[in-house]
Amino acid sequence: MPKIKTVSGTKDRKVVSQKEWLTARLELLKAEKELTRRSDEVARQRQALPWVKIDKEYMFDTDEGKVPFADLFKGRSQLLMYHFMFGPDYKAGCPHCSAIADGFNGIWVHLANHDVMFWAVSRAPLQKLQAYKQRLGWAFPWASSNGSDFNYDFHVSFTPEQQRSGDTEYNYNKGNVSSKQSDIAPTDTESEEGEKIAASTGTDWETFTQEAPGMSAFVLNDGVVYHTYSSFARGLDGLWNIYQWLDRAPLGRNENDGWMRRNDEYDLKAQHKGGANDCCSPT
Repeated sequence: MPKIKTVSGTKDRKVVSQKEWLTARLELLKAEKELTRRSDEVARQRQALPWVKIDKEYMFDTDEGKVPFADLFKGRSQLLMYHFMFGPDYKAGCPHCSAIADGFNGIWVHLANHDVMFWAVSRAPLQKLQAYKQRLGWAFPWASSNGSDFNYDFHVSFTPEQQRSGDTEYNYNKGNVSSKQSDIAPTDTESEEGEKIAASTGTDWETFTQEAPGMSAFVLNDGVVYHTYSSFARGLDGLWNIYQWLDRAPLGRNENDGWMRRNDEYDLKAQHKGGANDCCSPT
């Protein structure tokens, strides 16, 4: 007989009749519909943003060789890009970016067939990206911007000098990212967790935070590339599909520790009797 698990954090949770639950659920439905309508309006504002012409000649290393920016569109008029935290000195990609990638790995082909090309881009050499992509079973296109100013110009990479001085810009805020965070006392739980995440990429905190996550959108018009939109930090929540599911779970995100791992690092055998093949079985 399976062991009965007691759910923590539910001591004061009300248990009501189906009728009372439906009343509460309909009240929540009003708020959800308001949020949906507001989200639709924000999307319209996002799409109405003016464009900025890309004047610099960026080159990217891809599976097909070194290509200019316009070639990333591959015949489409639009391009969505995820700025994946994988610096030249990393031995593995950021675990959180990796969780986001598990989500977009399944949709990029649909985007590509809707006039929207998708790429992940990182500063690590292409060979590292290819090996990591194979390890985690991904198929999405991944380019290296190593050797170019691309990541720096889009404020998702920072030099050690910028970190030390605090002269950085991230999420439209000056001085938002700094290696000075690494000086937080090791007894601080958040700092300890940051060190663990950095170590999981084979780096220290200062090296790890030379990269930052984000996404950008571009359009190709008459052979000219234009930047239309970028988002960072919590602006990526809506693209992080695991959070959208957790927000609908009874305990929400429930992030008391750094629970998230790369998709090949979970001990499914310990969690599900019989091993990973039984992870979705009803028994």
